[in-house]
Amino acid sequence: MLFIIFIIIFLCTIIKIYLTLTIVRCKSQTCLVGKTALITGANTGIGYEIALDFAKRGARVILACRNEQKAREACRKIINETGNENVVVKLIDLSSFASVRAFVEDVKRSEERLNILVNNAAILEVGLNSLTNDGNLLVMQVNYFSPFLLTVLLTDLMRKSKPSRIINLTSVMARVAHGFNVDKINNVEGTLNDYGITKLCMILFTLELAKRLDKSGVTAYSADPGLVDTEIFKQTPRFINLLAQSFKRFFFKTPEEGAQTPIHCSVTKGIEECNGENFIDCQRVKRYAIVENQEMTKFWNITEMIVSLKPDEIC
Repeated sequence: MLFIIFIIIFLCTIIKIYLTLTIVRCKSQTCLVGKTALITGANTGIGYEIALDFAKRGARVILACRNEQKAREACRKIINETGNENVVVKLIDLSSFASVRAFVEDVKRSEERLNILVNNAAILEVGLNSLTNDGNLLVMQVNYFSPFLLTVLLTDLMRKSKPSRIINLTSVMARVAHGFNVDKINNVEGTLNDYGITKLCMILFTLELAKRLDKSGVTAYSADPGLVDTEIFKQTPRFINLLAQSFKRFFFKTPEEGAQTPIHCSVTKGIEECNGENFIDCQRVKRYAIVENQEMTKFWNITEMIVSLKPDEIC
């Protein structure tokens, strides 16, 4: 028995070393002085690492977060580490469309430009009992509907700030999501598959957004950070959390490693020809089969109705 345990630990160690040595990092040295970047869920995990990187590059960084205490602590840490004092906190609750709209109005009043928007915040919620005040399943609203609304409402400011980029974080779980139906994007089952569906929606959203913003000076990309050791599993049932804890030490990326692909899509020059496409390990990847042949216009129009976009807000 001890020999078997030793073999398992040895193999896990070898796999971990291999994964560490094959981590792909963003190589761009792009300076962001004079640019403004906004990251949702920036107080921890991948979002924090993206914000930290942007601050090191000299950008004005907006930490868009729900928890004010954690956000202000993250802000202090970033300022102390980078010496960049142009880092601010703005509160947003993605489970509320009213909060998203109030946040956008605040940004438009206080910011002259917005060059990078990273829709990072997401939850891994399982169950059908978590409904928002807007009547949507919590995981769908936080992971897709509210980022859609936030992005569309900020596109005018981003047009004025061109060249600008929108980065939507997705997941490989989008590739294996099943039961997706454009006509029923708000009808989910309360299972882990829902998370994959939300990330599939972000890929589809990115593709259609890129088409609608074509030649506007604003480009959009979806970025898959890979399996990352973040706090997202704390929101899951205990058995899923324990399972994740067992695997992540050996097989998951650190948040800093997971941030590399979103950073690449945000700052690397010359990727405009990949507008709308999905990236993994800092490289464009072939579109998933499930993405092809979707009714994109219908998908967009249904989402507009769910988030209650007004005619003059449609991009």
